[in-house]
Amino acid sequence: MTPLSLLCMAVSVALITAESTVYFREQFEDGDSWRSRWVESNHKSDYGKFVLTAGKYYGDADKDKGLQTSQDAHFYALSSRFEDFSNMDQSLVIQFTVKHEQSIDCGGGYIKLFPSDLKQEDMNGDSVYNIMFGPDICGPGTKKVHVIFNYKGKNHLINKDIRCKDDEYTHLYTLIVNPDNTYEVKIDNKKVESGSLEEDWDFLPPKKIKDPEAKKPADWDEREKIADPDDKKPEDWDKPENIPDPDAKKPDDWDDEMDGEWEPPMVTNPEYNGEWKPRQIDNPAYKGKWVHPEIDNPEYTPDNEIYKYNSIGVIGLDLWQVKSGTIFDSFLITNDPKLAEEVGYETWGVTKDTEKKMKESQEEDERKKREEEEETRKEDAKDEEQDEEKEEDEEEEEEEQEEEEEEEEEENETDSKLKDEL
Repeated sequence: MTPLSLLCMAVSVALITAESTVYFREQFEDGDSWRSRWVESNHKSDYGKFVLTAGKYYGDADKDKGLQTSQDAHFYALSSRFEDFSNMDQSLVIQFTVKHEQSIDCGGGYIKLFPSDLKQEDMNGDSVYNIMFGPDICGPGTKKVHVIFNYKGKNHLINKDIRCKDDEYTHLYTLIVNPDNTYEVKIDNKKVESGSLEEDWDFLPPKKIKDPEAKKPADWDEREKIADPDDKKPEDWDKPENIPDPDAKKPDDWDDEMDGEWEPPMVTNPEYNGEWKPRQIDNPAYKGKWVHPEIDNPEYTPDNEIYKYNSIGVIGLDLWQVKSGTIFDSFLITNDPKLAEEVGYETWGVTKDTEKKMKESQEEDERKKREEEEETRKEDAKDEEQDEEKEEDEEEEEEEQEEEEEEEEEENETDSKLKDEL
């Protein structure tokens, strides 16, 4: 084969490798037809139900429709199948949006990517998956982005803490896994973490281990400072910590026979020096901290294909939520990070500002409504108070009138008696 042929072949391979491929995309733009593409697991009989909605606030009433959890304190298990593929020799990009409009206190907002042999009707928390990715919130202590890979049958969590968004707006989550065993996590199309799969997960044994044959020499001195051997304690150093109060006087009414022998109270000794310690000096024998030498780990074997999955064919929402209301939308699985970024801006990026304005407008309306209700409550309370005062005034007037009538009757009776006597 000629050099020119080799060059042409290399160019062809590069073009094929660089070709953008969309393996899965779901925008929920065709109404209830999503039900034909998504399968609810019947592994349990009481899984929570998803509903299609844009939520209470949105940027676009149609484009922002997604799957929303609708029942509190439920597990959810829903999945969708696509044509099986392997990410060998290409990037794998997983992207979707999450909106916790219920102000979530404890619940998952992540997805799972499964091999194609998953039985969707039996999908559950123990089903073997390839990748788990997305936000998870539970109280103030857990607000993280999960990035979990299944490697040789075991699930491995990332060794870094990636904080997720915990507000009530829609956010875009993106995971990029590259064939050079590197990765990147983006939120709202901005990188929040990146690095090496081997370094940031415990897929492989460490390259180096401490030499089991090496031991710290018996005469190795790690003390930076030592007590000065020439420093001696002064002869007058030792003084009692407490002494009898020299100013105390025996009370005049103290009776030794009745009260016992009088003793003055104890007070702190102003001459007390505390425990004597020799001064510290540099240790002439100091050798520094002993470092355990390392050797190559015989159990370590490099793996250039940590990133690779031979079968990827199902995306699933397998999660638990205490308070429901999370909306999942804009699912995308591709091999092109640039395409995913563009799709993110064309979907989430276009509607995010309008969504925020709508929510702020609703909050302002609710604030005004609360203020009006509070003002009405105050007015009602004021009217009620005035009514009570009026009733009290009327009662007082009635009592005064009754008293006047009684006095008048008494006067009349008195006048009548006087007349009779005369």
